[in-house]
Amino acid sequence: MSAAKNRLVVRQVRSLIGRPHPQHRVIAGLGLRGVGTTVVVDDTPSFRGMIKKVLHLVEVRQDSEEARP
Repeated sequence: MSAAKNRLVVRQVRSLIGRPHPQHRVIAGLGLRGVGTTVVVDDTPSFRGMIKKVLHLVEVRQDSEEARP
């Protein structure tokens, strides 16, 4: 068996209205399209850095492949 690859579940909970344009680009880079959308991304330093820039706009929780059927 291969090692389980950790993933992050990212959900946008706040709007981008009135936010600086770089934050719009980070949200789009994560694959989020609006409030309430959810994406699953790899737990890598690059994704963690993106999430850190918009942490006030999103909710994050860890998810692992072991938990999925």
